[in-house]
Amino acid sequence: MLEHNNAQPAAPGRTVILGAAGFVGRATRRVMEDHGADVLELGRAEADLLAPDGADVLAEYLRNGDTLVVISAEAPCKDPAMLERNIRMMRAVCGAVERVPPGHTIYVSSDAVYTDSPDPLSETSPAEPGSLHGVMHLARELMLRHVLDGPLAILRPTLIYGAEDPHNGYGPNRFRRLAAQGQDIQLFGDGEERRDHIAVEDVAELIRLIAWHRSSGVLNAATGRVASFREIAEMVIALEETPVDIKGSPRVGPMPHNGYRPFDAAEAGRAFPAFRFTELGEGLARAHAQSKETQ
Repeated sequence: MLEHNNAQPAAPGRTVILGAAGFVGRATRRVMEDHGADVLELGRAEADLLAPDGADVLAEYLRNGDTLVVISAEAPCKDPAMLERNIRMMRAVCGAVERVPPGHTIYVSSDAVYTDSPDPLSETSPAEPGSLHGVMHLARELMLRHVLDGPLAILRPTLIYGAEDPHNGYGPNRFRRLAAQGQDIQLFGDGEERRDHIAVEDVAELIRLIAWHRSSGVLNAATGRVASFREIAEMVIALEETPVDIKGSPRVGPMPHNGYRPFDAAEAGRAFPAFRFTELGEGLARAHAQSKETQ
């Protein structure tokens, strides 16, 4: 759960976005700047966290009292080598913030830290990851908790979609690209798995709200609504002028998360009563229009 440390929400003096060149980082920068924030963007070109002097270089950019948004990661974390590099990256961040303490830190983690459950997951659900990706994020959360004295907010998004997504992962982002190219959408099984998906703009807005309120604690970035992958594919092809087919395929192995991963989104409503999650159909239509604009 979140605790707001600002009696009244206000823009930070300066926000440093670590990982600003990435998918979530770019969206966060746009939202922050649209609301008048002073933003310093840092990517690998400015501060390579895997370099031997990564902590020193990052510390040179920081000022006491900054709001630091940590998004940098090699994701998804698929093997032990990636896990080790992600831990090294966070060691550099920890070394820098020990020297130049931020006034507020926001870490963008993942819902992968939670164990599977047939009941809706909440911020109090057990953090018992069953994947290297979840282990990586939980370890990085703990590393920050260990070194920071000031307020730390941890945001745990579920599956994120949007026009600029670089990963092309199974789901809305891949389905949109296949349909735009006139290619059939291939589902795992019959696409019966039901998952929660969140628009990248909503993740960015939650980061901004956390920064404005100088919040500390944990918040899940999940809408509280699930849709099957077949339903998502049907929404995607309805947006295209050229019809494409949806095809199932034989499933190999069990369904991830037992085919169902719901969330309780009540905490987001409690923390930010005026905030509303984007409906999936609306978000897919927006991503579709944004992709057309950049073609």
